[in-house]
Amino acid sequence: MGELTGYAGLFLAALGAATLLPLQSEVMLVGLLLNDQYLVWVLVLAAAIGNTLGSTINWLMGLYVERFQHKRWFPASEARLAKARRAYHRYGRWSLLLSWVPIIGDPLTVIAGIMREPLWSFLPIVALAKTARYLVIAAPFLM
Repeated sequence: MGELTGYAGLFLAALGAATLLPLQSEVMLVGLLLNDQYLVWVLVLAAAIGNTLGSTINWLMGLYVERFQHKRWFPASEARLAKARRAYHRYGRWSLLLSWVPIIGDPLTVIAGIMREPLWSFLPIVALAKTARYLVIAAPFLM
């Protein structure tokens, strides 16, 4: 039961970290890896799936957020949205390979939703980027 709690906790931390919440799943991953009680590949899988799902939540928010852009509380001006659109159109869906990068990665996934990036292309690119990050962190423990 304790092992399952560790995997579930990592999944939830990774999910939350991929949203706009200020969480760090990498620290939890390293702590669990150091514990030697968990299977490395299951930890990587739990973190990658949770983080990809969190990014998908951002993408969904992006799909529906534009309807609120004229509200006073909306966090981005029309000029900032236009700048984000230009950048996304310049670099396209491949910019999602940077979705793992702290600070810029989460907003990128929201922008992908605003830009109406299809889910069929969004998911594999983001999953690849997120999984690669966790594999790099876990690599020393795979040997």
